Amino acid sequence: MANSNNGVVVPQARAAMDKFKMEAANEVGVQLKEGYNGDLTSRQAGSIGGQMVKKMIKKAEEDLANGQSM
Repeated sequence: MANSNNGVVVPQARAAMDKFKMEAANEVGVQLKEGYNGDLTSRQAGSIGGQMVKKMIKKAEEDLANGQSM
């Protein structure tokens, strides 16, 4: 059985990550419901993940430009 390592590293961050995911989904036009979303297509799930990564990279670049280390 394969181990999944896609869980939240800091459990207290779960609510913030869920909110972030909902915002990213909204930005790309994908409707998410609370809880399980197994009915999403791979394309929809990938677009949400891609949007999240884009936003995280943008934030990291802004932080670096402002002299903040990661």
